[in-house]
Amino acid sequence: MNGQGIRRAAIVGGIRIPFCRAYTGYAHASNQDMMTAVLRALVQRYGLEGQKLDDVALGAVLKHSRDFNLARESTLSSGLAPETPAFDVQRACGTSLTATILIGSKIANGLMEVGIAGGTDSISDVPVVYPDAYRDVLLTSARGRSLGARLKPWIKLRPSFFKPVFPEVVEPRTHLSMGESMEITAKQWQISRQEQDELALASHRNAAKAYAEGFYDDLLVEYLGVKRDNNLRTDTSLEQLAKLKPVFDRSPTGTMTAGNSTPLTDGASGVLICSEDWARQRSLPVSAYLTYAREAAVEFVHAEGLLMAPAYAVSEMLAIAKLSLQDFDFYEIHEAFASQVLCTLKAWSSEGLGELDRSKLNVNGGSLAAGHPFAATGGRIVAGLAKMLHERGSGRGVISICAAGGQGIVAILEAGND
Repeated sequence: MNGQGIRRAAIVGGIRIPFCRAYTGYAHASNQDMMTAVLRALVQRYGLEGQKLDDVALGAVLKHSRDFNLARESTLSSGLAPETPAFDVQRACGTSLTATILIGSKIANGLMEVGIAGGTDSISDVPVVYPDAYRDVLLTSARGRSLGARLKPWIKLRPSFFKPVFPEVVEPRTHLSMGESMEITAKQWQISRQEQDELALASHRNAAKAYAEGFYDDLLVEYLGVKRDNNLRTDTSLEQLAKLKPVFDRSPTGTMTAGNSTPLTDGASGVLICSEDWARQRSLPVSAYLTYAREAAVEFVHAEGLLMAPAYAVSEMLAIAKLSLQDFDFYEIHEAFASQVLCTLKAWSSEGLGELDRSKLNVNGGSLAAGHPFAATGGRIVAGLAKMLHERGSGRGVISICAAGGQGIVAILEAGND
């Protein structure tokens, strides 16, 4: 998107289930279970029961082979008309923001009137596979045309075949996890442990304040008895955060801890997007407009930090939009790690974009407080920012999300005018 489409893509609103640390509240819920719960809540909230939407874009980063058609299956169970098409999309942590951009772009260019974008991820229900040698035994046996042919492959069975292979968020080209990669980048940008802990504390305090003021009341729907994000620590302090040991670099120079990094999280989110006419015909409010978006990638193996692409994406988007970094009322930067946010801020400054007003950064808490179900985070941010702009009645906000593979996904929302 570049803001010059045929018409504006209107964000009516969004809903998510509370985010839960892995193996807690949603320990027995699947991606489809969570995504369906969010879609049903959207259908109920906006009176969409039995209606046919033009498209639905949903995704998950970690999913079973049974979820090969996750978006369509979730849509079929949502209460929408079964004629509503749907497709899967995946761009790591930027999945649901990418889905929002895709649906928004189609609307802006007159290709459709209304759709839903969202995402879900479960660490608790993560797919577990076994070594290829064991798979070969199973498949060869299954292809056997006689009893002997089916039994013969099992002669090759070894105890090591039963050692499971768990999914890891590790870059194939560097063999480093996101945290390990970010620890290197934090050292390059000279980000201190105290700075990271201070940002983490602000995230929890802002989220706690937002809950107390009722900001999240209409953004969350209770699911499996969970009513609020269970990663939120309302009583944490700098002293408590300082006691935590580094987890990615355990040497004296390590700065990234479980307190200033996002936890493994389960959850789902969704956003309803449409044309202005579609909203007006149904007397639905327009919370915000999706006006600009940009994707970027970096060569992270030798040249750049793995999670630094948003620094470039935002710079490019601002140039297209003819805006400065200071032309925003809200800054929603995904807190994959406190160090990532701080490195991005330093990068923008080094590029000549200047400083931003930190009082406008993640004002209702970020991923460090809420948690980070990979594919659901973008939907959380879009819905929250749209609500903030709607309540303010004017202004604009920027969204910045880093993602695996050295990618960055960014967007601008502007206030609606219901």
